[in-house]
Parts: sequence; structure tokens; C-alpha cells
Amino acid sequence: MPDNLKTGVKKPCYYEPEIHPTYLDMATHYGTVIIPARVRKPKDKPLAENGVLIVERWIMAKLRNQTFFCLYDLNKAIRKELEVINNKPFEKMEGSRRSLYETLEKPALKPLPLQPYEYAVWKYARVNIDYHIEVDGNYYSVPYQLVRQQVDVRITAKTVEIFYKNKRVATHIRQFGKKHAYTTLQEHMPPSHQKVWEWTPARIINWSKAVGKNTALLVEALMERKEHPEQAYRACMGIIRLSEKYTKESVEKAASRALSCGAISYRSILSILEKGLDQLPLETESSPPPMVHDNIRGIEYYSKGVN
Repeated sequence: MPDNLKTGVKKPCYYEPEIHPTYLDMATHYGTVIIPARVRKPKDKPLAENGVLIVERWIMAKLRNQTFFCLYDLNKAIRKELEVINNKPFEKMEGSRRSLYETLEKPALKPLPLQPYEYAVWKYARVNIDYHIEVDGNYYSVPYQLVRQQVDVRITAKTVEIFYKNKRVATHIRQFGKKHAYTTLQEHMPPSHQKVWEWTPARIINWSKAVGKNTALLVEALMERKEHPEQAYRACMGIIRLSEKYTKESVEKAASRALSCGAISYRSILSILEKGLDQLPLETESSPPPMVHDNIRGIEYYSKGVN
């Protein structure tokens, strides 16, 4: 029964407070129930408040003038004073805190889980039309039927788990290092990659033709570079939508420049447009002049024939 601390209670409510997902995940792992006290109602948890007062008076006050040079020595001193408090007899009732623990609390305790708790961060995500979600710059697949749906994502140091309506629908090994990497499971893909909610490579290419020929070539090249064309849908749509912020002519020139230098990506097009490079003429490579040397006979020699 904690206070309504912001790191523990996401939304305070008199009747139904919303617990922070990470805090609730830990409590669920250990089979513990979290019931926050009402706001500004310290009597909802008098035992905790009284325990803080006792520690301040009998431990902190006693050790306040001592100097410790490491955490181990400090914990050792606290543990010693804590044993004194727990074994001290009550003034108005029989027994001590230690005896109450042994007779009442200890028999009610549950065994610890076989696996230790693994810290996890929770977040919301919207499934894109390429049936992937974004986590820290990388993309993870979910069943394609969940396109455009909101899902819950549980992120640990090693895994990414995806839940839809409290049911786990996907689990992936978390990717580090390389950004914009795709992790795709075969069973999450639509049949034969032919249709993802009416989005196909051909439709995206035809859409890009409305911007221009070079844009269509760039979009096609971008999808060819991916193992699965669906992995490029997001970037292709981004390139097409640049024509809403910039003119179609500018996007076309930027696509032409990107194709000429092999910069096949959304970020490259965006950088060209932001820096105004689309307005500069493309540099054409001129053929080098013929080499002049006494040992090189040239075209005139061969045009006369050999006697």
C-alpha cells in the first residue's frame, strides 16, 4: 500500500488508480497486489508511516554522527540496530516484532518465483501498414492482421514482447547497434506477400509515378534492396509524402540526384531537399583526354592498314 508516487501510480484515482505498467509487472511477477493509499490520507497506511518514524528515531538518529566510507559498513551498522528494534518487547502487548513475524507473517509468505524478475519498460505502439512496430529505431513484426491497431510493447534487455488486448502476439530478440534494422517472422507475413490491406509494391510504385519518373525508379530500387518489399513501405511512403511539403519538381530532382550517386533511402532524399541540393545541376563526368605517347600509335596508324 504505497503513496500515489508518480513513478508507481500512472493516474491517481479515488476509486480505481492506474498502476505504472513496469511497477505492476514486477508486482505480478512476485504475486503481490498494489493498493495505493488515497491522496492525502496517511492513515490508510499507518503501519508504514509508524515504521518510518521508528527507523528515524532508533537507527538514523543513533548513527547520525558516525562516518562510513563504504555501503557495506553502513548496511552492517543498520542491520545491527534493526535487530535490536525487532527483538525489543512491545510496551502494550506481548511479544516483539520478531515474534509477530515468525508466527503471523512468515507462514503466509509465498515462495519466490523460480526465475528472478527482469526489469521491463512498457510502451504503446501503432502497427504500421508494413505490419511492423518501431522500438528504439528498429522495427519488429506482428501478425499482419493487426495493421493499424494499437499494441502494448514490453521491452527488456534481451527481448521485445508485443501484446494485443492483453494477449501476447509476438516475441523478438531485441536488436542493438544497427538502427533501422528489421526483425520479421515468416508467420507474420501475409500470404505470398501479395496483399497487405490492399497495399502492394505495384500500387506504391504507381502512386510514386504521380510525383515523377525518377521518384518511381527510386521507390522501386528501394524495395528491391530489401529482403521483403514490405520492409520498404514506410520509407517509400515517406518519399512520396515529401511532395506535400516540397514541390513535385523538387522531389523529382532530388530523386534523380540520389539515383546518380546511389543514395537510395528516405533520409538521403530528405537531406538533399533540406540542403537545397536539388536546385544544383548534376555534375556530368567527362571522358579523360587521350594519352599522348611515342609508343601509342593512335587511330591514324590503324586506319591506314598494315603493309
